[in-house]
Amino acid sequence: MKDNIISALKASFEASIQKHKLNIDIMLNKPMAIHEHTDFMGAVELELAQIAEYEDKLEALTKYFNV
Repeated sequence: MKDNIISALKASFEASIQKHKLNIDIMLNKPMAIHEHTDFMGAVELELAQIAEYEDKLEALTKYFNV
């Protein structure tokens, strides 16, 4: 059970990182695809903050639970 939970958390964190990286890629390469954002730099910064949050969680999971 413990291994399943840890594995699921790791997969979730990695998927979230990929999602936010893709969001940044879309914003940088096709900015008109997201027309409601007029503050592109702010939007990219928010996505980077999300990446940093999930990387921190992944790092903590690895450090404390030997993933």
